[in-house]
Amino acid sequence: MEEIYSPKAIEEAVQRAWEEGGVFRAKEDPSREKFYCLSMFPYPSGRLHMGHVRNYTIGDVIARYQRMRGRNVLQPMGWDAFGLPAENAAMQNKVAPAAWTYANADYMRKQLKSLGLAIDWDRELATCKPEYYRWEQWLFTRLFEKGLIYKKTAPVNWDPVDQTVLANEQVIDGRGWRSGAVVEKRDIPMYFMRITAYADELLAELDNLPGWPEQVKTMQRNWIGKSHGCEVHFPIVPSLPLGEGRGEDSVLKVYTTRPDTLMGATYVAVAAEHPLALAAAEGHPELAAFIEECRHGGTAEADLATMEKKGMATGRFVIHPLNGEKLPVWVANYVLWGYGEGAVMAVPAHDQRDFEFASKYGLPLRTVIASVSGVYETVDAEGPWLDAYAEHGLCINSGKYDGLAFSQAFDAIAADLEAKGLGQKRTQFRLRDWGISRQRYWGCPIPIIHCPSCGDVPVPADQLPVVLPEDVTLDVGSPLKKMPEWYTTACPNCGGAAERETDTMDTFVESSWYYARYACPDNNDAMLDQRADYWLPVDQYIGGIEHAILHLLYARFFHKLMRDTGLVHCDEPFTNLLTQGMVVAPTFYREESGKKHYFSPAEVNLSTDEKGRLLGATLKSDGAPVIVGHIEKMSKSKNNGVDPEALVDQYGADTVRLFTLFAAPPDQSLEWSDSGVEGAFRFLKRLWTRAAFNVNTAFSRYGRDELRVADWSVFPLEPNHKEARRLIHATLKQANFDFARHQFNTVVSAAMKILNILADDKGFWNCDHLQDESAKADFRRSAAVVAFEGYSLLARLLYPITPHICDALWRQLAPGTDILEAGWPEVDESALVRDEIELVVQVNGKLRGKIAVAADASREAVEQTALADAQVQRFVEGKPPKKIVVVPGKLVNIVV
Repeated sequence: MEEIYSPKAIEEAVQRAWEEGGVFRAKEDPSREKFYCLSMFPYPSGRLHMGHVRNYTIGDVIARYQRMRGRNVLQPMGWDAFGLPAENAAMQNKVAPAAWTYANADYMRKQLKSLGLAIDWDRELATCKPEYYRWEQWLFTRLFEKGLIYKKTAPVNWDPVDQTVLANEQVIDGRGWRSGAVVEKRDIPMYFMRITAYADELLAELDNLPGWPEQVKTMQRNWIGKSHGCEVHFPIVPSLPLGEGRGEDSVLKVYTTRPDTLMGATYVAVAAEHPLALAAAEGHPELAAFIEECRHGGTAEADLATMEKKGMATGRFVIHPLNGEKLPVWVANYVLWGYGEGAVMAVPAHDQRDFEFASKYGLPLRTVIASVSGVYETVDAEGPWLDAYAEHGLCINSGKYDGLAFSQAFDAIAADLEAKGLGQKRTQFRLRDWGISRQRYWGCPIPIIHCPSCGDVPVPADQLPVVLPEDVTLDVGSPLKKMPEWYTTACPNCGGAAERETDTMDTFVESSWYYARYACPDNNDAMLDQRADYWLPVDQYIGGIEHAILHLLYARFFHKLMRDTGLVHCDEPFTNLLTQGMVVAPTFYREESGKKHYFSPAEVNLSTDEKGRLLGATLKSDGAPVIVGHIEKMSKSKNNGVDPEALVDQYGADTVRLFTLFAAPPDQSLEWSDSGVEGAFRFLKRLWTRAAFNVNTAFSRYGRDELRVADWSVFPLEPNHKEARRLIHATLKQANFDFARHQFNTVVSAAMKILNILADDKGFWNCDHLQDESAKADFRRSAAVVAFEGYSLLARLLYPITPHICDALWRQLAPGTDILEAGWPEVDESALVRDEIELVVQVNGKLRGKIAVAADASREAVEQTALADAQVQRFVEGKPPKKIVVVPGKLVNIVV
């Protein structure tokens, strides 16, 4: 066995053997327990970053571990290939998005393979391939026919320069993030998926996911946002008399979760797009201008808490449904047309946004809720109001409802509203239907044909897929809208001239079902087949916490759609979820003209103290200092990323894998450390050289069958070897416990402890204390047997983490066998039994010595041994003990 650790040669040879043997090709086998391990697939951006490396290494460790536990493991990989970044890159590099995407995928595939991931590459898929999105289109047409997909006009952020809809996050200070153009709020027709039809189930099923982090489930619960409240109708002035014949347009509807505050309403506020606001703006130029200003604001609910509150009175009024007061109607920018009814009843004393608005415009505040203690905490008794009191309490200044607590007032007011025909109890969700239309090119075409006679007609199944043309030139707007040869077609119903839909689907649609397609990616006749029933649900899903809401919620929703279409037969897609932490690193920069110019870690030299703490940094190119900034998530904007490809070239994939798992638990942030990488490399070198030394010397003296002891209870071990074996198995026991709960950092620590035990030459191999050659031979054989078992356990324990070096070591320890088939290292409980134990001895509570006694010694024997100890006798001074306290396995305390 080579004594020098050569990671490049080892990893190339091992990966070649894996590929030639098809080691990770998954096959359905009903006789075996399956385990489907999946990491969220990457966008083919061109290069892996350390976040990718960590994510896929964690998944790979779990997959290999489960394989060694005897399970039939599937770990696939693919590409989340559609999306706006490809369009932007295409325009910047003057290349078609398809060519850019495929080239990036080819390069990233090579990088992923260099990490030695146990992936079944035969199942690779790319969401931009027609054979994939064909089935997405097929399901779309089925859902459209069922009414689960529908079309309606909705407000969006519109970039007039890029001619596209922008997400709220892409609007910065009212301008498009790329073009810088002032964003308009437009109403455009869009297709929606009726996710609200599944809101109750999506919420309830979270309780059946014990393998998900509570943080993620809480985030989804909040996003779904089930609330119990009241629908309240405010008659519009002038309106028809109350009672029969009152039309829907004669009342202003609002929804509130606080009907107990209804008597404190002093005005109502509506969104700029509300019909009441638009009607009031006719002949009112100032109001019309304000409404137009609001149309340029954001559409994100999250913006409402921080945005400056602006409004204008409409001159219209509504009638309070319970006390008959006339309340003014205002247009307010903090009310959004896409949420609820697009109107709110404003209770300034008990809602902070209403309070800020009312304070700005001098609108009245009326206190109708007091704390249970009777003290209204938020009002300065000797000065102006400070803020709103939004907590529950007792009704005051509310007439017949005075003194009622929240639930009592809720029921009483709801009953009175229903009796008047002006409201009722209602359950509502914060969740809104999923708008999937995108006015972009690089996405899955929506399979709808617009016919002047038949309306919107789904594309028949035998005409799918609607193929996206890949050889295009991008400028402003989607090229599909400029390709009559593509969008001009015939109506499937009447045969008349018609046009294809030129919008494409939100890329979240592709990522909502890819996990299921991995089960049968080669099926050209159906979206899914019986193989999906074997593999689903995914047993372990791994990905970032940033996907906790949208991706995971949409995937759960899509799974239920596929279930109800008969494609899958389980309720949830992912049984267990692991959300890995970020990879963070220091930032380095200089300030020039008020701007920060960031340098990559590869461009700077670091100075550290004797403990490795960072003292400062200089730029390699000029030797001058650079500022050491905060430790932040690795990103292109801060230029603080570390190139994983360069690390693999320098140290090998196993070193990179070992460091990413040793530096922090998977669910916590990993702080990058060059010294940590060096330390991981040193450990693997030591492992290799120590194992090679044993293989080439001690192990070569004996046959491997002789070294594999079948019955440890009868094999004669030297005392120090028996203790070494006990320590190895005790460490392995803890490591097994940690592996099962994904605490891989402590597993690595355990492996390091085992290697330290095996590498203790003085205590493990040195037999100079023995005179007889026969005794020395027995000692060496005892050491070799324990060492052989130790390295066998260590190789298997570390294999999921550092598979290349462990695979190569195993070939030396057990030639002709596969480490994957060797089974997971199990603890020999008999090895943990100690012949002797060490006890602390105290005299009057103070430590005075230690004694060794038989592990099964009686209490009397322990007391006698403690009293007989010479060190203890010095402090007892011949006095008879008043009491002796024995704590089994720990200590003896002699009281004199």
